[in-house]
Parts: sequence; C-alpha cells; structure tokens
Amino acid sequence: MSYGTFETTYTAAPDRYESSTFRRAGKSGLDLPAFSFGLWQKFGTDYPFQTQREIILHAFDLGITHFDNADRYGPPHRAAQQNFGKVLASDLAPHRDEIVLSTKAGNPIGPSPYLKGGSRKTLLNSLEHSLRDLGTDYVDIFYHHRPDETTPIEETVAALAAAVQQGKALYVGISNYPTDQAHRIADLLAAAGVPLLVHQPRYSIFDRTIERNGLLDLAESDGFGLVVYSPLAQGLLTDKYLETIPDGARAVNSTFLSPDVITDTYRSRAAELNKLAEARGQSLAQLALQWVLRRPAVTSALVGASSTAQLDHNVRALDFAPLTDAELAIIDEHGVDGTGLNR
Repeated sequence: MSYGTFETTYTAAPDRYESSTFRRAGKSGLDLPAFSFGLWQKFGTDYPFQTQREIILHAFDLGITHFDNADRYGPPHRAAQQNFGKVLASDLAPHRDEIVLSTKAGNPIGPSPYLKGGSRKTLLNSLEHSLRDLGTDYVDIFYHHRPDETTPIEETVAALAAAVQQGKALYVGISNYPTDQAHRIADLLAAAGVPLLVHQPRYSIFDRTIERNGLLDLAESDGFGLVVYSPLAQGLLTDKYLETIPDGARAVNSTFLSPDVITDTYRSRAAELNKLAEARGQSLAQLALQWVLRRPAVTSALVGASSTAQLDHNVRALDFAPLTDAELAIIDEHGVDGTGLNR
C-alpha cells in the first residue's frame, strides 16, 4: 500500500536529540531510545486518527525514534500499521533514516493457517503486507511475535534471516520466547550471519518473570538487547486504580486488563509504592519506568500514550535520581511478582 506524498505543516523539533537518552542494543551497533513508542493499543480505527498523528509526531519531537508495531495491532488487525504509514507518508518521510521502525508477525490475525505461527510462508507473507501497510521498502526490525511449537525453530530462523538477506529488514528480533528457545534462536541466527538484535518480553515491578527465568542474564551473555513491554502493568503501576476504577479506564474496556485483578491486595501494594514515588518527588508511573530501565540488559522500555501530556510525563522518568538500595528494597517488598496477573 502506498500513501503517496502529502503537503505537511509538521516541522520536527530542532532540539529533539538534546535531552533524549539512547542505549546500545546488546552487542550490536544500533542505539535505541530509552523509551520506544508502542502502537499496541489506541492506534486502530476506534480512536481518532488526528489524535494518533499528534501523539506520534510529539514522540518524535521528544527524541523517541523507535516505533513498535505488529500486523496484529488494531482493531482491526493491521490498522495501527496503516495509520502509522499515513503519518510516515504525510509527515515523517523526510526523517525515515532517523526512525527505527519495527513490526512483528506470527500472532494469529485470522482463521487461515497461513495467518499465524512461525512458518516461512506466514512470516514472509506478513512482512510483505506490513511493508505495504507502512508504505516503506524495509523495516528496521522484524520480529517473530511469539513461539510456534508446531513449526521447526530452524524454519522460523531461516525466514527471519531471509528477511534481512532480501533487504526487507535490517535486523531481526523475537518476542515472548522462553529462555531456552531464545538461546537456541540466538545461536542459529548467529550461524546464519544475522545476529539476534533484541528480544521483547513483558517486564515490570509486578511481573518479574525475566528475572526468575534467566532471560536478563542470557541477554547479556548472548549479546542481544531487551525491549520490554507493559512496564506499567497495563496501568496498574499508576495512581489510576488506587481508590476506584474510573469511567473509560483500560480495566473497563480492554481485553488485556480485567477489573477482577484490582483487589484490596493490589491496592495495598500499589499504595505503598505510590508513597515511595511521592517521597522521591515523582509519580508511580515514573518510578515504575525508572525501575525497569535500571537494568543494563534493558535497552528500551515500550510506552504508549493516549495524549501528548501523558507521554511528556512518562519520559520525564529519567530525570530523577537513581534508586537507592533502600528504595529498591521497598519496591521488592511491595512490588510482589504476579500482582495483577492472578499469580
């Protein structure tokens, strides 16, 4: 799909790199912004396009150069890519070389066996569709979205490598893979001459799976970066649910967060974390983002936003003093792994 060229009123902020922070992705040569922008939610047809455009352009003005997408994001599926493609064509095309654009394939997007999984057909067909959706000749990072136990891992790796060899992706990544399979993929990709750039797992104060399963250590030893998603635990690590569930909140209208998890236990733990954040002069969200980024293996934290003000607030998380050992102990006490995840 081509969106053509449009006359734009947008001019990128000339100072966008002066206060932004970049971190090296593993042992590669690629730097990513500490905060990457994710189009997982609120970038489908159910939200106004002009609001989406405003937020995307504001993110770029803040020095956020990495935009994370997937064929599954919508609704409907692929809509978020198409919307980003419109913004790229109308406003960001002159800055394409400054942008790290990623997409993913493999999560089901339809009933056909070719619209899910890790086969060569699924992955490379999806990539072709994504390039048309985005209106670009290549993506910077192409991910396999989640493991497919029915497809030989060698076939999945060969498809990822082919995307780079064909010039349709510059780097490859994986998402939601367990540690042993991530190590296997890293080895196979290295043998194919296409190193694994990044792994995208979930990580937050309330979900410490990658600490328990060794993925943090593996990232450092195998030389790939981590781009972590849900660092705010779908909003549980904000002050939004400390007293009640507001009308229109994600817990009301999202399939990814149930009001059932907003229990007295959750509120007690979140309240203590909020007290610590307030004592530091920051919000709970800023504390949570700063906490995930303290790890050297974490290259970038994915954030979304429903407004430019929310985005401004979140990116200020790096403006605060480093967390002390005493503060980290308090977070460990109240940031119990599994909170909000029925664990």
